[in-house]
Amino acid sequence: MRLPEPLAAYFAAANARDVGKTVGFFTADAVVKDEAREHRGTEAIRGWIEDTNGKYRPSFEPKQVTGSADRPQVETVVSGDFAGSPVRLRYSFQLEHEKIARLEIA
Repeated sequence: MRLPEPLAAYFAAANARDVGKTVGFFTADAVVKDEAREHRGTEAIRGWIEDTNGKYRPSFEPKQVTGSADRPQVETVVSGDFAGSPVRLRYSFQLEHEKIARLEIA
């Protein structure tokens, strides 16, 4: 499976646990919704990534891409230090100018 850019680079940075590079894929006012919480703006998103990496040490394996060019959905197998690992999650992106404006994980 071939992921469109910038999603391939996003997942590569996330798998490398490169927080700075991962945050760089988001717009300044981006929103991430994960585990019933919203994180708004790059500083909040940086905190979410650092917290998630520290607690779960996740790794991501994208399996399928659906949706449109500006609203892709990526079915992803996520493994890590959490109950039920691995799990299959849907990453729903909203892209603006090759950056992530919104990400919902369910």
